[in-house]
Amino acid sequence: MRSTTAVIEDSGIAFGTSGARGLVEQFSDEVCAAFTVAFISAMKRSFTFERIALGLDRRPSSPGMAAACTSAAKAMGLAVDDYGVLPTPALALKAMADGVPCIMITGSHIPFDRNGIKFYRPDGEISKEDEAAILQADAAMPSLAAVERNEVSDAANQAYAERFATWFPGEPLTGWRVGLYQHSAAGRDLNAHILETLGAEVITLGRSDAFVPVDTEAVSEEDQAKGRAWAKQHHLHALLSTDGDGDRPLVGDETGTWQRGDIVGLLCARALNIKALAVPVSCNTVIEQCGAFKKVARTRIGSPYVLAGMAALSADFNRVAGFEANGGFLLGSTLEEDNRQLVALPTRDALLPALTLMAMAAEKAVPLSQLFAELPARYTASDRLKEFPTEKSRELLAEWEASPATLVQVLGLEASVAHIDTTDGLRATLDNGDIVHLRPSGNAPELRCYCESDEQTKASSLVQKCLRALATLPL
Repeated sequence: MRSTTAVIEDSGIAFGTSGARGLVEQFSDEVCAAFTVAFISAMKRSFTFERIALGLDRRPSSPGMAAACTSAAKAMGLAVDDYGVLPTPALALKAMADGVPCIMITGSHIPFDRNGIKFYRPDGEISKEDEAAILQADAAMPSLAAVERNEVSDAANQAYAERFATWFPGEPLTGWRVGLYQHSAAGRDLNAHILETLGAEVITLGRSDAFVPVDTEAVSEEDQAKGRAWAKQHHLHALLSTDGDGDRPLVGDETGTWQRGDIVGLLCARALNIKALAVPVSCNTVIEQCGAFKKVARTRIGSPYVLAGMAALSADFNRVAGFEANGGFLLGSTLEEDNRQLVALPTRDALLPALTLMAMAAEKAVPLSQLFAELPARYTASDRLKEFPTEKSRELLAEWEASPATLVQVLGLEASVAHIDTTDGLRATLDNGDIVHLRPSGNAPELRCYCESDEQTKASSLVQKCLRALATLPL
């Protein structure tokens, strides 16, 4: 009988910045079972539990993967609480409240021919150390009975909805018309219910039976055009959408302009009176420039690194949070206001930042766009160069770290390098204030480029200029 380590190694599936991901055909019943057994084995070293929680997104392949994980957990003598299709943060919230580990079947925003598995400890998202423990578990594969799921419970969705109804009392969105771009998001119906509970009139838009891979960091031109058209047609106060598993927000203002996730996160953190933030190095520097936080810790890209940064900050601050450039908001401290409590949820959440901004704009009786316009003028843009070998990327970044002038020459930049940051990739701050950040993808042969400037058009043009120059390099 093979071990979990052998099965996982043979599958070719690796951990990325957000769980294990791969092609659908790689996630056979045996592979899903191996990941489940390895995860449970790793968790049993530190925790005592008799059941696990399970959830999934709307991808066609997710139900089958969930069934395989369920069968593996049962073979290990555990009960399985199946919460069906729901947002990842809703599953995490319920599992943490019950003190049990959980598994989420989702590929987030990647195309439907791929999928993934996210793992949560009883106390929150797994760390990089936990990932290593899963891969090295080397547990014996059990014999599986019928590969099938349990009856689905709605308890996790109910608890998630109650979280926001309690924190935002009194229907603060009364009078607001909110366009909800539903597509195939896991929480599309739940999100409508929550918005209506807060008093909003909800206009459902773009619902799809086919899976739609919405990327909140790289909004397609088609979705940008949809946003503007919907706002005009329906006279909206705001637009809301999420990625496939509901942990990354896409927030649009009254003009239908989709706003950058890190700016949404910044405004949310400020409204929640957060004292210390952990954010990836790729996030907009307006976070520091706005002066709202006592400390901002910059981390590598990926929620495990943000979580580690938050844990370090918690030793000195009592209101800690983090967010990523994709807008996913991680609440590291339990907040209390006027006899209301918002329990810490240290995993990406899409609804908290979106609802916080809407409620704040409604309370101030100002358009949503005004909240963004009041910030210092700093804009970001990003894109990627596909089929660019990772080893080549690393060689170039090492060369340019040693010789920033060569970077300027190769990319045709119009300013010299004032500072280099190698927290994750190579982030060059130019003497004109612009920023060029190059980073190899963690799970694909791609070179990502993030740029920042004092105008959106300049940031976007700088990204394209860098990518055009990189595309001409010999591989």
